Amino acid sequence: MRSSLPLLMILLSLAACGKEEERKARPAALVEAAPVAAKTFTEAVEAVGTALANEQVILSAPVTDKITSLNFADGGFVQKGQVIATLAQGQEKAELAAAEAQALQAGQQLKRIEALKARGFATGASLDSQVALANAARANAQLSRASIGDRVIRAPFSGYLSLRTVSVGAIVTAGTPIATISDIARIKLDFTVPETRLPLIAQGQPIKAVSAAWPDRPVTGIIATIDPVIDPATRAVRVRAILPNADRALKPGMLLTVTILARQRQSLGVPELAIVGDGDDRYVFVVEDHKVKRVKVETGLRQNGLVEITGGISAGQTIVTDGVVKLSDGTPVRLPGEKPKDGSGRSAGGSSAATSR
Repeated sequence: MRSSLPLLMILLSLAACGKEEERKARPAALVEAAPVAAKTFTEAVEAVGTALANEQVILSAPVTDKITSLNFADGGFVQKGQVIATLAQGQEKAELAAAEAQALQAGQQLKRIEALKARGFATGASLDSQVALANAARANAQLSRASIGDRVIRAPFSGYLSLRTVSVGAIVTAGTPIATISDIARIKLDFTVPETRLPLIAQGQPIKAVSAAWPDRPVTGIIATIDPVIDPATRAVRVRAILPNADRALKPGMLLTVTILARQRQSLGVPELAIVGDGDDRYVFVVEDHKVKRVKVETGLRQNGLVEITGGISAGQTIVTDGVVKLSDGTPVRLPGEKPKDGSGRSAGGSSAATSR
């Protein structure tokens, strides 16, 4: 038993030597590396907003009556002041004719009394009475004209009309919707921003919005208004931006993803593939004399495949940018174009004085 112990130790020593020789003979790992340089990072605020028409109103019947004409097509464009619909006006027109006749008669009578008063054949009281009658007649005529005007529905601004839901001949009650008109030459975009991000936004700031319908056509606009009141339930503030919509691609009610380019800064940046995670810590491999050293770094923003480095390394240091999965602290490395070397640093195919003897 005692004689076998030395033999076992010899075998273990030989095995260890074999592993050491194998490790020394392993060629350096092929990696890509580059010096650390400053990059531009943009701090952005992201949100989701709902598109609204620049102006939108539901045109309703002001009185209860029968529709006699509809002067628009479904989804058609109308100019400001254009007649959209008319309601029955027969009784109102008759009342207007009677009121105008009374106003004309009262006016003529007033002229006669004024002439008589000038010649001393009429009293001041009779003149005042006729003036009142003439004014009342004119007011009645104006009231009839207003009643007729209420039965003519006009576009309050230029825009596109919705699909109509009523027909000529239908009797509508006061308040019945006839059409919705929307001005979509530009779009109001409402979204919310957490109060913690409030310092990053300001009125007049540019934004970029993307809709699910047109993901390859981002629209650039500006922040028009920031609500002065924060919602105590959500701890967020409502923001309204204005987007151009000359081609009318954006529709009211659309959901858009909003990106606000808040602040830009120059910081050290490295590719995402250069970062190694270990729990909550982050590391990079710095190349020094064809070997790597694992260095802990502090990271910031991630943007366009880059990671912001706020501490741990300095500009100009060469780090491994691709191939970090096969590295550990102290691993020899070689860059593309370099000949492989063994663990002792000699070229893989070369010989030394020790091997030639």
